[in-house]
Amino acid sequence: MSSQLHSADRLANDPAPVNLPGILKFAIPSVIGILLFLVPFSTGESVNIGMGMAADWLKATLGEALPAIAVAVLCLSAIISLLVSLTNPGWAQHKAMQELFKVSPLWLVTRVLGALFGMLTFFQVGPEMINSAYTGGVMLNDLAPVLLTFFFFAAILLPFLVDFGFMEFIGSLVRTPFRLIFGLPGRSAIDATASWMGSGTVGVLITTQQYEQGFYNGREAAAIATNFSIVSIAFALLVTSFTQINHLFVPFYLTVVVAGLIAAVIVPRLPPLSRKANTYYEPVGCQIHEENTSGQNLLRYSLGMAVARARTAPGPAKLVRSALFNVADIFFGLLPIVIAIGTVALVLVEHTPIFDWLSMPMVPVLEWMGIPEAAKAAPATLVGFADMFLPAVLAKDIDSELTRFVISCLSLTQLIYMSEIGALLLKSKIPLKLWELVVIFLLRTAITLPIIVVMAHWLVG
Repeated sequence: MSSQLHSADRLANDPAPVNLPGILKFAIPSVIGILLFLVPFSTGESVNIGMGMAADWLKATLGEALPAIAVAVLCLSAIISLLVSLTNPGWAQHKAMQELFKVSPLWLVTRVLGALFGMLTFFQVGPEMINSAYTGGVMLNDLAPVLLTFFFFAAILLPFLVDFGFMEFIGSLVRTPFRLIFGLPGRSAIDATASWMGSGTVGVLITTQQYEQGFYNGREAAAIATNFSIVSIAFALLVTSFTQINHLFVPFYLTVVVAGLIAAVIVPRLPPLSRKANTYYEPVGCQIHEENTSGQNLLRYSLGMAVARARTAPGPAKLVRSALFNVADIFFGLLPIVIAIGTVALVLVEHTPIFDWLSMPMVPVLEWMGIPEAAKAAPATLVGFADMFLPAVLAKDIDSELTRFVISCLSLTQLIYMSEIGALLLKSKIPLKLWELVVIFLLRTAITLPIIVVMAHWLVG
């Protein structure tokens, strides 16, 4: 058995002979994955990717039924998790059932809270602070339908992008610059591109799967997930339109890219990310090998690595089983966490002065930086930790175009927000804790804010 595993590892890590059947097995699924995740299409007035278009179609088809479906999923997750945790019945002994529903007490409470918040909001009963349109309503009626449809297709279609050699091909090609600049594997370029074209959550989903398959170590996975999960161009367009600076989109997105790249260079080299262990996910160990030691030219070597990966790709039956498990894991595991954490965060924003208090030290900082209406802008610099769109909501009523520009850019470069990305990271096996996400959010704010302000004064005036 060990010799078989060693043989499989060698096949996955050494370039394979490049021939037409091997190239086709790598190229056809990878091209499909590129078209689904990395190529933007213009759809009317918006820009979207193929997978996003499929998600939008499903969302339009199911329409108003999606909140009810979300509540049903939340209740099933809570009820089954309670039964498994309290009684451990025989039908729950299967490994997949254990992974889906055998959870720690903390996550069990979170699933119950998610179901409770969902029902209170759907049936419009209980405290208004929970079921109002600005708290539970945002999570259940606005975010949950997007998550259900988006992750349904993401979980099913992602193997085309990551399991047939495209990650190995790009990773080997850009290994040297990515190691030199970011201290990360070259394949992390795919995470960034998928985030940019599709969604930051897609980038985190890719990173999570790559970590669990042994292609990133703990430090790399944590750094990639918290620094490369940039928002899509489509969401950036939404933010600029909402804050009425869409006529400044080109300088806006240029500012976001520059600030984001500088943060991606600096933040992984600071604690807590720099102190993460370079250890791989224990059940699988290290499965990555990007360095060219065969003496081949770079393109041929990269192609050989891609072909080798494609030859060990799962068969159709295994891919279907894996996709269905991933969908179930997202629906029953992620959705309750997002609803619970997101609702609590929005309640804190809407019904408590906590973010006003926390942001008071930012007022003199913004004034020193020459930002007009600093007192109004200060809460928007920190409220993004609850939800990425909240800074835009707070900035909308600010008169100064310069201030709206700065807040909009900052909301996109902070990256860590608990209503979605934060919940997904905490639920994943990537070694990140809540306090570390807070520190990373503050680090990204401290690093990107001065850059954004300088560029705003230069580009907007």
